Amino acid sequence: MKALFKTLGILSAAELDMLDDILTERILKKGEYLIKENTVCDEIVFIKSGALRSFYINSEGDEITNCITFENELMSAFSSFVTKKSTDENIQALFDTELEVLHREDLERLYFQNINWQKVGRILAETQYVQLEKRVASFQKFSGKERYEELFSLQPKYIKLIPLQYLASFLGITPRHLSRIRKAV
Repeated sequence: MKALFKTLGILSAAELDMLDDILTERILKKGEYLIKENTVCDEIVFIKSGALRSFYINSEGDEITNCITFENELMSAFSSFVTKKSTDENIQALFDTELEVLHREDLERLYFQNINWQKVGRILAETQYVQLEKRVASFQKFSGKERYEELFSLQPKYIKLIPLQYLASFLGITPRHLSRIRKAV
């Protein structure tokens, strides 16, 4: 997580070192949950290895994958983290996944102690918004095949390993259509 925050170019070495005593490590086995719906999210995690998927359960009981997050990225049930209200989403490990965990209370303490940490928080929130906007636009601008090709170009290590139904749901296509795309690519 420190390396990611360092790339923002805001925090000094001493400010980054403030993380040393507050970050914790956690390992989720494949299929284990980081958070389940109807609970409040009080942490942001950095994925050191592995991948997480966020999904909702729709009115028919189907799992709809809305986000897949990979190594060197942050993940949280962000709306719940910000509002301190229960989440509607579930976040589950797609593979054995190693995480660094930053708890809300510790992050808020950093915000209170240091204006540069407030800037980092603002950038994290802005980044979440931009990613959401790009995802929505991708459904309006690109075909399922184009979305798959883009994701494959960014994450070739994992894409072939993600179960077909999760990946198809994330891309907004049927598993059958995804199978055809994979054969053609």
